[in-house]
Amino acid sequence: MTCSRRTRLGLATLTAGLVTSCSNASGAALNWSGHAVVSPAAYRIPADPAAPSDTALLTQRGSNSRVGWNGHETILNDHNVRVASFGKVVSYPVDGKIYAQPLFLPGLRVDGRLHNVVIVATETDSVYAFDADATGRAPAPLWHTSFLVNGAVPVPDKALACDSVVPGFGITGTPVIDRDTGTLYVIAAMDASGTIVDYLHAIDITTGRDRMRPVLISASVRGTGMGSSHGVVAFSAREEQQHAALLLDHGVVYAAFASYCDRNPFHGWILGYQAGDLHRVVVYNTSPDGVSGGVWQAATGLAATKSGDLVFITGDGTFDLASGGRDASDSVLEMKPGRGTLVVKNYFTPFFQACLADKDQDFGSGAPLLLPKEIIAIGKEGAFDVLSRSSFGGYTTISHPCSRMNDTHVDHIVQETAPQTVRGGVWSAETTWTGPSGQYVYVAGEADQLKAWPLAGGRIAAKPSSQAGQTMVYPGGIPVGSSNGSNPASAIVWILDQEKGPALRAYSASNLADELYSTTQDPSRDAIPSYGNFTLPAIADGRVFAGTSGELLIYGLLH
Repeated sequence: MTCSRRTRLGLATLTAGLVTSCSNASGAALNWSGHAVVSPAAYRIPADPAAPSDTALLTQRGSNSRVGWNGHETILNDHNVRVASFGKVVSYPVDGKIYAQPLFLPGLRVDGRLHNVVIVATETDSVYAFDADATGRAPAPLWHTSFLVNGAVPVPDKALACDSVVPGFGITGTPVIDRDTGTLYVIAAMDASGTIVDYLHAIDITTGRDRMRPVLISASVRGTGMGSSHGVVAFSAREEQQHAALLLDHGVVYAAFASYCDRNPFHGWILGYQAGDLHRVVVYNTSPDGVSGGVWQAATGLAATKSGDLVFITGDGTFDLASGGRDASDSVLEMKPGRGTLVVKNYFTPFFQACLADKDQDFGSGAPLLLPKEIIAIGKEGAFDVLSRSSFGGYTTISHPCSRMNDTHVDHIVQETAPQTVRGGVWSAETTWTGPSGQYVYVAGEADQLKAWPLAGGRIAAKPSSQAGQTMVYPGGIPVGSSNGSNPASAIVWILDQEKGPALRAYSASNLADELYSTTQDPSRDAIPSYGNFTLPAIADGRVFAGTSGELLIYGLLH
């Protein structure tokens, strides 16, 4: 076997990416495990493969609002998403677990040929580009980049005494693509001779090569919080990990951090880098004078408003915003970039925040659902908190808050439902769709069924309008949707669940009791292997992409 390797522009030691291509003695291409793969001529490529431009998935959950509903799906509907006509069409092997959501680029020219491309990243610090139109046996990647050079390895779980991501982690947060410049931004974590480091890369989407010198993630802020030294809190890649998807907004790439297994001393961090040169322009710490406050959100990325403000929820930790402090744990925050950091523009913190923190009941276990007039938040407590976009509600101080946690009339917000409205709480993100009969919010609790909750007049209905038959197990599921606009015959809710083993399921958005399709209906053809926590499918141009523990699976129409 022979292999050729091209070293890319980057730091001389840790950050040079590699493109590796191999062949056997006969010249046949080999895949990552050394097995022969089919040449491009052996699989189907349409004569004009370019999918419509609006089918692109350039960021996690499809947009910076993170709503997670693809309203441009003109191929899939409740008639053809059935086991007789829909199923697994190709399985691409990769070199590790895929936690990040796959991204989709229609009509991308690679090596002079037009392709519809799906890009995935793995926990072994690799990024792959595959032809999304392949069927049957998997062809070789269009390109493959590994950031592991000079003996660097993915960070082993034992290095953190944490089994949150096993056997180790490298790229967890979903990358983001700037289509105008043809650049993909991704953060890779690695262990370099016992030192854990993170690097931000900007790579060419047609080659996988670094476009500019990668940047070592580092930061510090003035503060007296846990782990501070001489009035300074420093970022530590050993304690803080990048789990949430990257955000590209107004020319800045934002990364949010928390800590796997709450390894103290840790803080929540948000760092922003100019997309054009990777110069750091934003440093924000959620608990500079306290501890914790990680940005979890079940790996969902920061949301952004049209004006460039950021919206996100923090997890357990210290809170003193209401008394003029800077610690902002267990809070929904709207932040405005300014003078090298983020400034609080609007916030909401439950009146029993300290009670949540004492019980490890993170408000920020779920992601906010950003709607035109409202924001919906659900955490481990399992209550809907509906906030007005114009005024989030701040913080209300009462006596003996821990004995009044079931009180739904204390906080100054639009609506708060009782705890465990969503059974087991939420470790996921919600999605929403508006059809002829109204608007619905789809939620899958950790010990609940996937349910559709009507939303009218800015308030969640007392009861769901429909629910799926399966009960979720930890950590629940992350629903996403697809439709051709408001057409109910095309509206489908997709979810990965582990109730009786891994499965991809599709439901009618109008009635979740109608399960259109499941990979369990024909497991010999469609079975999905194990996948990581907080994994979500991606839907684009008649395809459904699902990352697993060692493969990228593509589902679509069979004929």
